[in-house]
Amino acid sequence: MDFSLNEEQSLLRDSARRFVEQRYSFQQRKAIVAQPDGFSRECWRAYADFGWLGAGLPEDVGGMGGTPVETAILMEEFGRGLIVEPYLSCVVLAGGLVNIAGSPAQRHQLLPSLIAGKRMLALAESEPASRGNADWIEAQAEWTGRGWRLRGRKSRVLGGPSADMFIIAVRTSDGPDDDQGISLFLVKGDAPGLKRENYRLVDRTRVSDLVLDGVEVGVDDLLGEVDEGLAPLQLALHHATVAVCAEAVGSMEHVLWTTRDYLKTRSAFGTTLNTFQALRHRMADMLVELELARSIVHRGLASLREADPVLRAHGVSATKIQVGESARFVGQQGIQLHGGIGMTEEYRVGHYFKRLSVIETLFGRADFHVERYGRNLTRF
Repeated sequence: MDFSLNEEQSLLRDSARRFVEQRYSFQQRKAIVAQPDGFSRECWRAYADFGWLGAGLPEDVGGMGGTPVETAILMEEFGRGLIVEPYLSCVVLAGGLVNIAGSPAQRHQLLPSLIAGKRMLALAESEPASRGNADWIEAQAEWTGRGWRLRGRKSRVLGGPSADMFIIAVRTSDGPDDDQGISLFLVKGDAPGLKRENYRLVDRTRVSDLVLDGVEVGVDDLLGEVDEGLAPLQLALHHATVAVCAEAVGSMEHVLWTTRDYLKTRSAFGTTLNTFQALRHRMADMLVELELARSIVHRGLASLREADPVLRAHGVSATKIQVGESARFVGQQGIQLHGGIGMTEEYRVGHYFKRLSVIETLFGRADFHVERYGRNLTRF
């Protein structure tokens, strides 16, 4: 496989990197996080103007016709700047699911406005007991004769506070851990019976818990087929998992070089810290872990092309396991090599470690992916 970028991909990477360097410094980010929405609407409009919101979506709905590679390029650069705009939740996860499962009418109704930055979508699939299992869904949809009535709870909905429409995964048949009987519904953010409980994660990004208390939806609000929502849901989650792993690579690289620069300036015993062999060995180990993570993201991107969902899940789990281990090591070493300043709210390296810690929990922790990886080995 050729891992080099073509000309268009290189331009995409360079434009995203310039934006981060010029308009998303650490101080600028602190001001953005403090805004009422928890992100910058101005930056979001800029992403739409640059075409980034449609980078991985087809041309027939106004996108650039890119692949998961273009998404990973953007996510890596976003990871360098700790960008808090809901690109992962709105574009990669929810937008990707609409593209996969939606009817032609739904795709052309929802995706052009999303790409233009005028519509915010969010996917509500996780529940308190799911712990990474996409097929563990207890929220129910009851057929009323004219439509469906939704009841249940959804937890940690990424991008939930800013969403004006949700894609909600519920049970239309079978039990809570069956791989059939899951359906996807489009629900407006102000629908009667829908309650949002907004809060911040440790990395200061905003999420929501949803309470579904008799939310009424019509037949036209069904995304895909009844009882057939699991396959497109898993595919969208696989794309999002690899994308967030690419973001982690960008964050790790920033931690590595920030730590290197700090060791060049901090002195002890009459010399700078970067001259101590033990600390240089630690930096070398951080670099090795970073490159391991970068390589496994390439594996993850390749696995997304697999038609067999078992092979695809196998590659995605391998990616999440290695990136999680590397992120934890690089983040912890970055904190330790900075000493006390690394723990302060005013210094950047601690914020990167918090984001890396959140990424490790998204879409299933390492133990979930180790179990799935091992289970899939018996299939080969």
